[in-house]
Amino acid sequence: MRIRIAHETLYTYAVPANAVIQTLRLTPRNFSGQHVANWRLDVDQDCRLDAHEDAFGNITHTFSASGPIQSMTIRVDGLIETSDTAGVVRGAIERFPPGLYLRETDLTKADAEIRAYAEARRAKAGNGTLSILHALLDDLPAGMAYDKDPTHASTTATEAFALKSGVCQDFAHIFIAAARHLGIPARYVGGYFLHADGTIDQEAGHAWAEAYVEDLGWVGFDPANAICPAEQHIRIACGLDYLNAAPVRGSRHGGDGEFLTVKVRVDQAARQVQVQ
Repeated sequence: MRIRIAHETLYTYAVPANAVIQTLRLTPRNFSGQHVANWRLDVDQDCRLDAHEDAFGNITHTFSASGPIQSMTIRVDGLIETSDTAGVVRGAIERFPPGLYLRETDLTKADAEIRAYAEARRAKAGNGTLSILHALLDDLPAGMAYDKDPTHASTTATEAFALKSGVCQDFAHIFIAAARHLGIPARYVGGYFLHADGTIDQEAGHAWAEAYVEDLGWVGFDPANAICPAEQHIRIACGLDYLNAAPVRGSRHGGDGEFLTVKVRVDQAARQVQVQ
């Protein structure tokens, strides 16, 4: 499948910012099932994008710009070719052993309710790791409503599970918290998702989880959609939680009254036909 991405992040400031520093995780890598045909990242400021890799092997770009800055736009345009690997991740850069992804973070801490939920899923599925993970995948959406209003970037798994609602980021954090409690390494993945219902224009990217299964490796689980990632998923960055894989993170000096607008367009592109 060929998928075209257009992603625009617009910052506006009631009071112009004197300076901004940003780190972008907006560039995908090639691995089994995902090939980057072309990709362009642009910032409408007088700055230099410095590319490097972070600790998790994600491609990052860092820039700084001096003001006064009334508005700032970050744009991504790209074309990705994907194929279905049944959720199994092969050929991705692995900097750490799976055991690192048992580490609890503030966003993925499992409270008593999440621990009880995880243990109930294990009791239902038995001792097989893959069966347990699929039980978490299938059951979590049944007890959670997809609702962007109650949550934000700093919402924890505990908070979202108590609300019984959240966005894909929250579903991923809860899944990760439950899996780690059961001794299964799990990590957060940020990227894009091509909706089967034909929805092209979206308000944000997508998020899911990957868990480590012995003799199989890393396997993706998308609890917001109750599916394993397939050819409609585009993987950009991974980490212990959202903060390690956030598409845009940074700081500013000044810039009071910041307002953020995000537009994402994910569409299937026509496959090129070679003329003999």
